Amino acid sequence: MQELQPLIDQIPLRFDNISRIVLLGIVQGVFLGLVILLRGGSKNKALKTFAWLLLLQSVVILDNHLCYTGLMKHVLHLNDSTEPLVLLLFPLIYLFLYQLLERKPLLVKKHWIHFVPALIYALTQIKYYLHPLSVKYNAYLGAYHANLKEAAVPTHITYEYHWVKDEFRWLVLASFLCYAFLSIRMILSRKRTTPLPSKKNLTNKYRFSRNVVFLMITALVLVFLVFLNHDDDAGDHYIGIFNTMVAFATSFVMLSESRFFENSWIADKYETLGHQQTKLSLSIVDKYIQEHSFFLSQDASLQKLAQSLQTTTNHVSKVINVEAGMNFNEYINSFRVNCAKERLLNPKFVHLTIEAIGNSVGFKSKTAFYSAFKKHTEQSPKQYVNQNKGL
Repeated sequence: MQELQPLIDQIPLRFDNISRIVLLGIVQGVFLGLVILLRGGSKNKALKTFAWLLLLQSVVILDNHLCYTGLMKHVLHLNDSTEPLVLLLFPLIYLFLYQLLERKPLLVKKHWIHFVPALIYALTQIKYYLHPLSVKYNAYLGAYHANLKEAAVPTHITYEYHWVKDEFRWLVLASFLCYAFLSIRMILSRKRTTPLPSKKNLTNKYRFSRNVVFLMITALVLVFLVFLNHDDDAGDHYIGIFNTMVAFATSFVMLSESRFFENSWIADKYETLGHQQTKLSLSIVDKYIQEHSFFLSQDASLQKLAQSLQTTTNHVSKVINVEAGMNFNEYINSFRVNCAKERLLNPKFVHLTIEAIGNSVGFKSKTAFYSAFKKHTEQSPKQYVNQNKGL
């Protein structure tokens, strides 16, 4: 039998700007995934799923990078080994959005079906995984270096798995379409119950979810065009470049949301607070405000709240700024707007005008009410009523 190593050695290496951009995205994706796992994955299950999604995606793109550069020749036994992982990407995107929007945990008995296609595909390819290196060498050449000489393959080798492998790209597109549809449907179903964003300039989870779905659709179009214009895996580096763009866009969102850029991170005015006041927490403040309907008073102030909690205004301000991510007025207004949303749809308050409902929940003027309502809901009170009437 012909020696395989000389044939492998003839595979050329290719390092260019495309390979560098793709590698940059891989590194950034791994970095983000690890940061999320270490920083918030243990507390937030949705973020944990998102972290694993980033890491899985980075592994898939790494396979693409190795193939594009020719470095795959050093780990040829791994060629096409990440194909089942590709079929896990879109279910993970959907399950991440499910946890984020529905705030429900993933249950094996309920969500196992989403992992079945990837498992079935992996089982159909077991024979390929067990084939000698010459088969994988020829498969790699067919996708990237069709001009190079193929290796001799033992006569007993059969290729029953090819009928599935040949349809892999259409399985990917089908998975894309299915989970894009499910994600869009879920977001639309949750649109009317969008919670208040903490700040006008921040990206709440619903806006973030819509952006994720937009990226899914963009990726779907890109993948379709790549599959349409390139044979086998020859155009996968375009997907790798798109991955880099997504990785850095995600990094930008995370940095934009970081408390590092908020005044409360510096918090100079709080540094003189004594250690004896550290027992106050946002949950205690929330409980007091809700139980005593503190926000309904038009004269509600930071000073009165601090007196009621038997602490200092600086201490209460620090807790609200650091834990809620907003100042006192925004914080109180969030309670008022929530209450106004309920009363706007409650038949018991149908006799009141919109302005009167604003006054009833603590706003001193129509302008203040409309401004706060639109800031927290991105709608005017009238638009909110028209959209949710009849629910």
